[in-house]
Amino acid sequence: MSDDVLRELFDVIEDRKATLPEDSYTTSLFTHEKGENAVLEKLGEETTELLLAAKDDDREELAHESADLVYHLLVLLSMKGMDVDDLLAELRSRR
Repeated sequence: MSDDVLRELFDVIEDRKATLPEDSYTTSLFTHEKGENAVLEKLGEETTELLLAAKDDDREELAHESADLVYHLLVLLSMKGMDVDDLLAELRSRR
């Protein structure tokens, strides 16, 4: 995955957080009555779906669920005032 793709997605998430368009799923996560717990629940759900796809050797579903997991992780980072650069720096430090 290119840094550019992660940065572009994170920029969209940050824009949705700032502008809160009504028809946006991302907006619904930032404004959910459960607050951050809504995203944490989604991360748990997507992790389970990812594991099941891996167990079933379903490559297409594995890619889909991986993308869902990364998206929700980026939303959580945004909620916590972090940036995609924080994630990338940590990944780079593990090389």
